[in-house]
Amino acid sequence: MALHPAISHITARIAERSRPTRSAYLQQLQVAARRDPGVDRMGCANVAHAVAGIPLDDRFKVITHKAPNIGIVNAYNDMLSAHVPLQGYPALIKDEARKLGATAQVAGGVPAMCDGVTQGTPGMELSLFSRDVIAMATAVALSHDMFDAALMLGVCDKIVPGLLIGALHFGHLPTVFVPAGPMTTGLPNKEKARVREQAAQGLVGREGLLDAELKSYHSPGTCTFYGTANSNQLLLEAMGLHVPGTAFVNPGNELREQLTREAARTVLGRQTKTQFSAGPPQGKLAPSGGSALREAKSVGAKCPPIGQIVDERAIVNAMVALLATGGSTNHLIHWVAVAHSAGIVIDWNDFSDLSDVVPTLAHVYPNGSADVNQFQAAGGPAMIIRELLDAGLMHEDVLTVREGGIREYTREPAMAGASLAWHDVGASKDESIVRPASNPFSPSGGLKLLQGNLGRSVIKVSAVPDDRHVIEAPARVFDSQEALHAAFNTRELDRDVVCVVRWQGPQANGMPELHKLTPPLAVLQGKGFRVALVTDGRMSGASGKVPAAIHVSPEAAAGGPLAKVRDGDLIRLDAVTGELQVLVPEAEWAARQVDTMPPALRRDNGIGLGRELFTGMRRHALTAEEGALSWM
Repeated sequence: MALHPAISHITARIAERSRPTRSAYLQQLQVAARRDPGVDRMGCANVAHAVAGIPLDDRFKVITHKAPNIGIVNAYNDMLSAHVPLQGYPALIKDEARKLGATAQVAGGVPAMCDGVTQGTPGMELSLFSRDVIAMATAVALSHDMFDAALMLGVCDKIVPGLLIGALHFGHLPTVFVPAGPMTTGLPNKEKARVREQAAQGLVGREGLLDAELKSYHSPGTCTFYGTANSNQLLLEAMGLHVPGTAFVNPGNELREQLTREAARTVLGRQTKTQFSAGPPQGKLAPSGGSALREAKSVGAKCPPIGQIVDERAIVNAMVALLATGGSTNHLIHWVAVAHSAGIVIDWNDFSDLSDVVPTLAHVYPNGSADVNQFQAAGGPAMIIRELLDAGLMHEDVLTVREGGIREYTREPAMAGASLAWHDVGASKDESIVRPASNPFSPSGGLKLLQGNLGRSVIKVSAVPDDRHVIEAPARVFDSQEALHAAFNTRELDRDVVCVVRWQGPQANGMPELHKLTPPLAVLQGKGFRVALVTDGRMSGASGKVPAAIHVSPEAAAGGPLAKVRDGDLIRLDAVTGELQVLVPEAEWAARQVDTMPPALRRDNGIGLGRELFTGMRRHALTAEEGALSWM
């Protein structure tokens, strides 16, 4: 299938826009790649320090045989359920590397906070900038400069973008990302949301709410809704940075262990290759409508450096996959920062123009009732990538960490005896969850750019009912989440209303996610009121069914238009035409005073729970559309 003209055009304009910065980035990579190996390049004392802590056999390999040395960057902690399985991964990787005549060292750890723990608390104000801290920590780990390849161990919201940003600053290294997979299915997401809405109305007490939450989040593995963490995994598959099919295999089984070992084989150029025979499927591994497994063997296939893999085509492929699955709005911030780190310049116009031509192929909570385990069982990333490739909506002429290119990511892994094998995913097992490109849920993607006299913002329309895509109602302005909750509790919001929550951008308080606003706003909508949220904060992949114009830029704290809105102003949010307007006479709007952030609020946002340490990041942060970069 020929590439869709719009995909070709958007990619070309990104490449042209990025030409100077991408060229400079690739030149950096070439300089780094031409250097002698670390053990020859570095002084004797440097080398002695680097190998002093590893076993004698590994030391001999590094110094005498100049064996490849893998740097492991690990986001393990047992605060994040998704990262608990990572504890044992370094031992598996080292064991596999030794079998292949190589070595591996844990180069360093990176911090990883759980947004689910910090939601609605001051700690959440560190969340967005933790991405940049993780990127810097990745750079610190790899700065030992003794590595021939790298493995990135991490899963969740800011962790993967941070690891990816850091890895791209060492873009001369072959690098593979290693996830841990989702927890098994617990309480269905729709039931969890229902209990939260009941709790917001006082119909369920703390004991009942806690019981529901514990049944939802119940074991090691990623949360099962399709938020930022699971969107991360899909995007890495679409960019060819995983072992194929690794994203949504549950932790704690033999398949997951073998996929982790395969990551070491892949980055060392000893990947397992699966060959297929023509003809009808055979055996339990053969999919419906697919090819039959024939054999698996290890082959030598050099893994390209990550800086070469992540070009404008790979970035567009990730954006397309995000749009086709109604993924997290956080990536309209994160992927701008990721692209920047590879010398590529993208903006929200690119996302919007792609969304016009990319169909919605998946309905996973909050865009549907299915969780990621059901998504995987129905066809998962492999089917999404195949359908997009076959429809000419993804670039096929891209590098990946695998010899077979992006087509390898249209297959699912399984165990064939004691070895790994991949098989064709076949047709959708459930078209209420995953559909072919010929029969999409919607002809366009799940995200929409909004712009007008209130600035530029984005809305996730895939979860919003069609009759709520246009909201026009009087504004009620809030300076905090807590103020909105207080108004809800006193029933001041029992009416048609556009809730404007300002002072939530990167410079104001670090741009926290505002998930705790979803239940009360959903309750109001459930009562029949026409309700919307407009904010310079974030809502992530769990933004829900209430229309929300988020990431409004420029933010209020930087003098953006939200700082001019007053209670009672009529606001129009139109996701059909892409408008976000305050319906105030133009002359009056131009003359209206811009509020400044209350000094007490700014002071309180910078004190406690370590927020003092992030003062410089808030001060220097770019806009959300510029990736909220704090290091520029």
